[in-house]
Amino acid sequence: LISVPGPYVRREAEAALNAGLHCMVFSDNVSVEDEIRLKRLADEKGLLLMGPDCGTALIGGKALAFANVVSTGPVGIVGASGTGIQAVSVLIDRLGSGVSHAIGTGGRDLSRAVGGRTMLRGIRMLGEDEATKVLLLVSKPPDPEVMKRVLEAASETGKPAVGIFLGGDADAAAGTGVHAAGNLEEAARAAVALACGERPPSGGAEAAAEWTPWIEEERCRLAPGQRFIRGLFSGGTLCDEAMLILGERLERIHSNLALEESLRLADPNRSVGHTVVDLGEDFFTRGRPHPMIDPGMRNERILREAGDPETAVLLLDVVLGHGAHEDPAGSAAAAVREAVKIAAKAGRALAVAASVCGTEGDPQTLSVQEAALRGAGVRVFPTNAQAARFSAALAGMIA
Repeated sequence: LISVPGPYVRREAEAALNAGLHCMVFSDNVSVEDEIRLKRLADEKGLLLMGPDCGTALIGGKALAFANVVSTGPVGIVGASGTGIQAVSVLIDRLGSGVSHAIGTGGRDLSRAVGGRTMLRGIRMLGEDEATKVLLLVSKPPDPEVMKRVLEAASETGKPAVGIFLGGDADAAAGTGVHAAGNLEEAARAAVALACGERPPSGGAEAAAEWTPWIEEERCRLAPGQRFIRGLFSGGTLCDEAMLILGERLERIHSNLALEESLRLADPNRSVGHTVVDLGEDFFTRGRPHPMIDPGMRNERILREAGDPETAVLLLDVVLGHGAHEDPAGSAAAAVREAVKIAAKAGRALAVAASVCGTEGDPQTLSVQEAALRGAGVRVFPTNAQAARFSAALAGMIA
C-alpha cells in the first residue's frame, strides 16, 4: 500500500511490482502517464495495481484504507469509486449477504487513456475466484469503448453480474447479460438477489408513502423564501448519486461535479439554487484533511448554509469505517444544532436529511451514529438514495 506524494509514486510502485507484489496506490496527484506505465508493468507481471487515488479495498475480508467491516460472502466488487464501493458493500452486508473481495481501481481507470486496465484485471481475477459467485461493477460514466470492453469481460466470466455506472448509458449493458442498476441501493439489491439465484428487482423507488407526514411537518415549519436543497457530501460518489436523483425530480442542480458547464459552480464555496457539493474534491482538500477524516470543513459549510435565507433542506452523508473520523455523526449533529439556532434567530427552520454508510461492526457503530443524528432532529434514512428522494419530494412541495 503506497501513500507518498504523487511524484514519488512511480519509483515506489515499480520497485514493488518488480518484486512481485500487488500494489494499492492511495496517493493522488500522479500523472496519467505514470499511471499508464505502472498498469502496463502490472499487466506484464500478472499483478494488480489499484489506483492511483484508490481509497478503498477489501481483499480476503481485510479492509485497506477507507473501508467498512462487512461480512464475507459471494459478491465480488470492482469499483472506480471509493465511497461507491463502501456504499454497496455496506448495503450487501445489511441485506444478509457478504463480499468476497472489493478491488478499487482509481478514478481514472475507465478513461480512454488508461483503458480500464485494473477493472479488466479485477474482473478476470474475480471470475477465477471460487468464492465469488456474482460480480458487481461500480463506476462513474466510463469512456464508451472502455465500458464496452468491461461489460464484455464481465459477461465472459460466465458469472451473473451487475453494473452501476452513475450517469452513464444504462442501455449499453443491453444484450451483455450484465444487469444495469440505476443507483447504489438498486445495485446492491440486485447483486444479493443474483447470489440467491433470484431475479433482480426492477425499477427505481420513489418517495415512500410513510415519508408523507415527515414531508408535511417539515414543509409547515419552513418560512417563505426557503426553497433550496443544499447537499454537503464527504463522499464523491454519494454526491454524484444525489445529484442524479435530484436532477430527475427538480430543475437545475448545481455542483462542483456537474458535467454541464452551466450547472458547474463558478465558486465551489458558494451555493446557487439547488446545490450539491463534494467536499472531498481536490479543490477543498489541498492542504486540508479529507472531510471523512476531519469533518470541520463541512461543519463550517453547514453553518454558512444555515445563514442563507433560501436554504430549506440540508442533505448530508456520514461515512463510517476504518480510516474515517471516530465520531462523524456526533460532529455533524453538533453543527446541525448550531445551524438550527442560526436559522431560528432569523425566524426560519431547517430540514435536515442524512444517511449513514456503515455497519454495526464498524469502529463507530452504525446504530450509535444514527442515534446521534436523530437526537439533533435529523431525518435519518437507510440509504443515500432514499435521503435524496425525500429531499426532492420536500423541495417539490415548496417550489
